[in-house]
Amino acid sequence: MRLHVHAWGDPDSSPPLVCLHGVTAHGPHFRRLAEERLAARYRVLAPDLRGHGRSGWEPPWTIEAHLDDLVETLGERSAIWVGHSFGGRLVLELATRRPELVERAVLLDPAIQLLPHVGFDMAELSRPDRVYASLAEAVERRYAESRLILTPRALLEEELAEHLVPDGDGNLRYRYCQSTVVAAYGEMTRDAPPWERLHAPTLLVVGAESWILLDHLLDGFRTTLGERATVATVPGGHTVLWEAFDETAAAVAAFLDD
Repeated sequence: MRLHVHAWGDPDSSPPLVCLHGVTAHGPHFRRLAEERLAARYRVLAPDLRGHGRSGWEPPWTIEAHLDDLVETLGERSAIWVGHSFGGRLVLELATRRPELVERAVLLDPAIQLLPHVGFDMAELSRPDRVYASLAEAVERRYAESRLILTPRALLEEELAEHLVPDGDGNLRYRYCQSTVVAAYGEMTRDAPPWERLHAPTLLVVGAESWILLDHLLDGFRTTLGERATVATVPGGHTVLWEAFDETAAAVAAFLDD
């Protein structure tokens, strides 16, 4: 499947940098990072993954299908890859399966591997229909449901205004397929590639209060990758580009400058 791609920066002379969003999100999640920090140096490409945004929603919704979509859409060329949450898992999978395509990897609080009961709980939470009478209601429920800690309200309102669409009955719904999201949580419980298969220099950004558990993986990450491994811990929870934008953007910029 060819994906819908959001793009920033010079399409002719800038090197490519690809950003992959997590489940329930979309490519514009990276707009601020692209516009304020990256687009002056890179051609930033942020696809809507299968089942999300303006891309097709049909199955299969496996890790392999997502990777095939990315290669079909973006081609067989090396790039820097940035992934948040499930997008981080996809970057890790691509870097270990097709290492020639990944020059550097940035994993933003990645969902490297969920425990089965966590994946089940998250999938169950994703099954109920999400419909809102107004943008204000959607914002309030997002704060309540997502355990957001430090996200500025203006930032959340801006993103949800883009990500919510009228349903024909005067209500608003997210622009993603709930079945895709449920399937993705199952995919995230699959065994992750071992660090030994990751050869690209990699930045791992950890949200200090995230529900994603990464501490038990850090020693192996540092030991296995050595000088290729960089770890940055930022304030707040899982959605690091909302809750700790300045700290996350600074860590990414420093890693890319190194």
